[in-house]
Amino acid sequence: MSAAFYTVPIGHRKTENLHIVFWLMKDLSWCLMWRGFGVFMIVPTLGTALYITWRARREPADLAHNLAVVFWISANAWWMLAEFFGFDETPLVAGVDGRHLAVLPFLCGAVVLALHYARAAAAHWRSASA
Repeated sequence: MSAAFYTVPIGHRKTENLHIVFWLMKDLSWCLMWRGFGVFMIVPTLGTALYITWRARREPADLAHNLAVVFWISANAWWMLAEFFGFDETPLVAGVDGRHLAVLPFLCGAVVLALHYARAAAAHWRSASA
């Protein structure tokens, strides 16, 4: 029996590699407190993640993981903005501070992956018992 072979077109790989560059520049800006550049880098970082996710929409595993990355970057960007603009420790909603509101998109990403893996496990168990 031969295993399925998975390839990524070079154009897709280049986009994914550029996405990593954008993400590192955004987080480096956050680390160094370069507010303007960090805020600017949210757009190409999140935009590229959305583009990659859209392009992967036909493959369930890729879609789920890329959607989780979109939520991760969204949470990460919110947290960065909260620190840059000084509302990271300020209660905003029901006593929850700005930084901790990032939990919502982090949880969304975790739920997307949990559902994906639950469906995959159920499909595996169905095929194993058939």
